[in-house]
Amino acid sequence: MTEFIDYHQAPYSLLKILCDAESLLGIEFVAQPSQTAKPSVLTERVKQQLRQYERDPSFRFDLPIRAQGTIYQQKVWQALTTIPAGQLRRYGELSEQLNSSARAVGSACRRNPTPVVVPCHRVVAATGIGGFAGATDGEMLAIKNWLLAHEGAL
Repeated sequence: MTEFIDYHQAPYSLLKILCDAESLLGIEFVAQPSQTAKPSVLTERVKQQLRQYERDPSFRFDLPIRAQGTIYQQKVWQALTTIPAGQLRRYGELSEQLNSSARAVGSACRRNPTPVVVPCHRVVAATGIGGFAGATDGEMLAIKNWLLAHEGAL
């Protein structure tokens, strides 16, 4: 299977975009390009939609995604796509909705392969902003803060 890689310089981070011929496979926050770009029609579409989101935080992504994960993770990621821009959900709220635990929801959010597009940044702890992509401080939390401020949630 052919994979395509491209990069998008967002206001909050450089994003590495990974696609196959039909689906978005992943988005990673990177400091610098780690591989030579090999763009495709779909990577260009992803970049276009990211730019639209950067101009309009209420923009809704419409991309084909093939995310590798457990059935439970897939359920959590699907639930994340229902949280409107500018709104927050607590880990506990999502866990009640999914008949699960807050810790399990947090673990699934941490493993979200397509952050920003699947908005795990909209999930927060009961007592604060919580973590982002497995980090509880530093650059990753700054990215989460930027995304939430951009959407008017902070």
